Amino acid sequence: MNTQRFLIALTVVNVATLAISLARPGAAADDVAPVLRGRALQIVDDRGRVRASITVFPANPAVKLPDGTTGYPETVLLRLINSKGGPNVKLATTEDGAGLVLGGESNPTHVEVLARGATTSLKLTNKDGQVKLIAP
Repeated sequence: MNTQRFLIALTVVNVATLAISLARPGAAADDVAPVLRGRALQIVDDRGRVRASITVFPANPAVKLPDGTTGYPETVLLRLINSKGGPNVKLATTEDGAGLVLGGESNPTHVEVLARGATTSLKLTNKDGQVKLIAP
């Protein structure tokens, strides 16, 4: 008889614990969305400054590029931004290729790797603006 009373009491305690945990908001683990969707994503630091972003830029047929061509395809751009607000890492993809730019401490120090259409290049620029272009 004692065992039966013990089991009934244990069941009542378990049901009460379950009811309390279900009644408290936030007691259960938050649901995790399987996919995050949006037009852009920004990650900010504790001061509210954007430190990383992913943005989709629409095609712009009117833009004139440094190489003399006209028009720019739709682009997805990832930027990683340093504490001074400079984008030290840029990774971009378009319909006809991709590019990666790694910035140094001083402007215009950077490395640029491009693969666009049927061409590829590596461009090195130091703080004095001297450029070395490597292309096949």
